[in-house]
Formats: sequence, C-alpha cells, structure tokens
Amino acid sequence: MFSKQFDFVAIGDITTDAFIKLHEASVNCDVNRDNCQICLNFGDKIPYESVTVVRAVGNSANAAVAASRLGLSSALIADIGSDENGEECLKALATEKVSEKFVTTHRGMETNYHYVLWYEDDRTILVKHHDYPRAFPKIKAPKWIYLSSIGNNSEKYHEDILAYLTKNPEVKFAFQPGTFQIELGVEKMKGLYSRADIFFVNKEEAQKILKTKEDDVKKLMAMLHTFGPKIIVITDGPRGAYAYDDTNTFFMPIYPNPKPPYERTGAGDAFSSTLTVALAKGLTLEEALRWAPINSMSVVQYIGSQKGLLPEKDLLDYLSKASSDYKARKI
Repeated sequence: MFSKQFDFVAIGDITTDAFIKLHEASVNCDVNRDNCQICLNFGDKIPYESVTVVRAVGNSANAAVAASRLGLSSALIADIGSDENGEECLKALATEKVSEKFVTTHRGMETNYHYVLWYEDDRTILVKHHDYPRAFPKIKAPKWIYLSSIGNNSEKYHEDILAYLTKNPEVKFAFQPGTFQIELGVEKMKGLYSRADIFFVNKEEAQKILKTKEDDVKKLMAMLHTFGPKIIVITDGPRGAYAYDDTNTFFMPIYPNPKPPYERTGAGDAFSSTLTVALAKGLTLEEALRWAPINSMSVVQYIGSQKGLLPEKDLLDYLSKASSDYKARKI
C-alpha cells in the first residue's frame, strides 16, 4: 500500500483533447439558446483554423490539477495505454505536481484521445473511452476522494470504489457523475449517491437523473437530496449555481468575466473541484461558493480545461476585487 496520505485523490478517465477550431459552421438552438446543434455540410471538405492538443485532461484529471494548483497534495487514479499518448499524459501530470502513482498502464492498449469541434466560444466533443480492465489500487485513505467520469463497462469498478469508501468512512467524498454514471441510473449507483458528502450536476443532468422536466432548481435539489447526498450543487451555466445542504438553499452568481469567454471546456469541472478544494481547506459552503465561479471564469479565457486554473493567491486576488454583491444568497 502506498503510504503517503493525500489531501485529494481524483478517480476517473484521463484523455488527450485535440481542439479543432472550425472556420465556419452554423448553430441552431431553441429559444434561450437551449438544445443547440452544430451543423456542417455533409460530404464537404470543411476548413478549420487550427488544432491545439491538450494532454492529461478529463473531469477527474482536471479536478486533480485544480487541487494541486490550489495547494493540496493531489493524486489521480486512472488508466492509460502503453503508447506515446499515455507517456505524454504522465509527463503532464508530473508537471502539475499531481501524483501518477495510481495511474495504471495497460500493455497493448491505447490511451483515450478525444476530438473537440470548437466553434465560436463553445464545443462538441467526439469521445472514445477504452474498456480497460480496471482495478482499484491499494492506497492510504486520503482526506477527500473526488469521483467523476468513467467509461462504459465499469459497473464492477464502481462497486469496488463504494466498498473502499464504506471501509474508510472518515474519507470525505465528492461525486460529479459523468455520462455513463448517469446512464447507469440511480438504482445501480445508489450506494455512491448516498455516500456522497457533496454531489455536483448541471441542471440538465439533474433532470435526466430524476427523469423529469421540472424546471425549478430548488425542487430538483430537494429531489436529489432524497437519494442521500449531504450537499447538492446544481450549476446552470452563465445563470449561476445553486447549493442545498438540508438546512439552507443558496444561489451563487457567476464571477463577472473581464472579457467574453474564449472557449468553455472545463468550466463545470473548475467550479466543482474548486468548491470541493475550498471545503477541504475548511471553508464553509457559503465561502466555498465564492471561490468556485472564479476558477470557472478564468478557465473559459483559454483553450482547454486546465490552462486557466488558478493558484490560490491569484484566486484570492480576484476575490478581494469582487463587488459587495458577489456572494452566496439564501433563497
């Protein structure tokens, strides 16, 4: 067993993102810019402006990097293939002072590689999660575990994670479910839901989990709370975020952008991981809610989900310059 106790251990898939900046496309949306679709002419040669490759990303990898930059000892539990892409991901983690001791390399397999179709300030991601033979490593119980997106055919692996959390009740647990974890359904994931100290989803994900068209965020949080998480956080893009802790319901506005978003990948990860880190540092939920939007604001000013993640001193500098109305408000 690895003897060091980490402050923050993230669990989830790691990948490389190749950002393909499109020269032209059309975007069709419903009213209020909901349910948008990017459209390209089928059969055409589509011009693009540039390709930017970003290593060692993914919901959990992003969270591990955020924690490291904010001053916590951080590690990632993930799986990669025995290829150049995997080697580059390990180098990127090391550069960010994220321990790669629990990243398992699988001989003869490829490392995940995603293509991001980037147009204007938003993107569509083409994803492929390889089916690794995952096994939970032997580690000393960290202070916090942060679980996010893992690919298909990982139901047994989630059972192993739950068994570890059950065996180590002192470990705080943050859960930001990815697509497959949401699709597994509440019944198969109920142990992880009920074990969560804090649970993160966006509004659309909450509706999907609950199989409802309910639009009232307060009602959505109350419904999710019945599954057992101690704190529910629902993000709603540029409209802000909400949190519920069984006593109080808070609304938190976004941190005002100094300029329009450049590229939105990783904004949700930045919010969720930064809030978790703030709680790990001993802040109250109200205080942590003031930290989280600052990292989201910074991330969307850059290409990719990690370049804009802030060290603590820079985040606190933004916080010191915030207006008096930048605070969590009870609703």
